[in-house]
Amino acid sequence: MLKEPRSGRLAAWGNALLAGLVSPDEAAERIVEEDARHRMLLPEPDGGEAGLTLALGRLRALGATGLRVALPVPGHPLGLSGPPEFNARAVAAEEAVLVHGTALGLVPAVYESGPPDGGAGPQDVHTEVVWECLPVREAPPADVPSLGEAERELAEAMREATEVLTRLDVAGSGPVADAALEAYRARLAAGRQLLAPGYPPRAVRVLELAQRVAALVSIAYGDGGDGRAHGGAVSAAEMAARAEALRPVERTARRAQVAAYNAYAEELERRREEGLP
Repeated sequence: MLKEPRSGRLAAWGNALLAGLVSPDEAAERIVEEDARHRMLLPEPDGGEAGLTLALGRLRALGATGLRVALPVPGHPLGLSGPPEFNARAVAAEEAVLVHGTALGLVPAVYESGPPDGGAGPQDVHTEVVWECLPVREAPPADVPSLGEAERELAEAMREATEVLTRLDVAGSGPVADAALEAYRARLAAGRQLLAPGYPPRAVRVLELAQRVAALVSIAYGDGGDGRAHGGAVSAAEMAARAEALRPVERTARRAQVAAYNAYAEELERRREEGLP
């Protein structure tokens, strides 16, 4: 996972918009980022399709008070609360946004197109995203840790995985993998804003570490596609051991990302329950 999830950008900047910390235009621009366009299929009674600026305003008018992220995969419904129909759509997309206060969830459908000859580079791909609003159950999300728990889990998972991978000599390498890691480092060096205004510094710290861990796991799995998907591992047993070592690390990184993206909405909810402004 070398790129931040679109659901994370939507939740972070949508929360900042709901709090009045950014303008609708800035929120929409930050959410779209390098994509060509984002649209949303609005719920009834309005229905129809709208751009992000109008759609986010409509969600606020419906009572939205906070946006939370879900990053589920098969067998791990991370951040979901039901019903099964929504969960299935979210798992297929591997991400979703839950709109607290409206009993609605948003699942992205991504459409990409490029030159007909198939020789498109990343800059030539035209990407459009359509967010569909679906009913959700207002209930505690599945398996989401606190920021403190996520930070501790990340540190422990990194230590364990580093020991195992070093012992197996399967750190993952090759020109494409090296280029992917260098591109990730350059992106961090460019000073990109990980989270929108209003998020606590700890959430930013946890998200940065979680995304770095996820990037390293992605590269170690061989997602660079350079033909060295198993690094130094040469036997089936070593490959299995490597996958076993990486699986909990990847899971921990996803849990930590969800905790970081959801920190703002969780704090708002806590303050409301305590009667604080």
